[in-house]
Amino acid sequence: MSKRIIVATGNEGKLKEVREILSELDYEIVSMKEAGVFEDVDETGTTFEENALLKAKAVLNKVNKDDIVIADDSGLEIDYLGGEPGIYSARYLGHDTSYDYKNSEILKKLDGVPDEKRTARFVCAIALVSFDKEVVKRATIEGIIGHEIAGENGFGYDPIFYVPEYGKTTAELNADEKNAISHRGKALRAIREEL
Repeated sequence: MSKRIIVATGNEGKLKEVREILSELDYEIVSMKEAGVFEDVDETGTTFEENALLKAKAVLNKVNKDDIVIADDSGLEIDYLGGEPGIYSARYLGHDTSYDYKNSEILKKLDGVPDEKRTARFVCAIALVSFDKEVVKRATIEGIIGHEIAGENGFGYDPIFYVPEYGKTTAELNADEKNAISHRGKALRAIREEL
């Protein structure tokens, strides 16, 4: 039986990306729900790294001793907005606020702001924990906030995050393109090296 990696997320988009990037490893990759864990961890850390570790450790305490848990905390930092939404990306403008609304509100806040001041980055910190190991990897992707919502792929803030080198938002990239350059893709490849 292959060892299990439990992905500490309820986000189907994140789970799909993790499964794609770690697919060639000899691990069974399962969601928290599939592992029978229904923990809702308060993200009380002040950094992406602290929050990823909080989530991973909370789930590790609920699973088998030979399981590995990975958890990420990721978000969008917009320079013009002083780094907002940052570690509050998921809870930005309220816990159950749709990303369509969040994206529209960000575009309104940046209305009239020129491209050179619309710089932003996606940040991802991934924690890998087991009963004998603890590792955190951080990665980013730089871009700008576009002027409109564009693209059907991806999730969250992808439709407004424009990558100049590709001339597209991350929601307009296909899965292979996105996984090659994304913050989560880079961090997951660093974690894959640890596995």
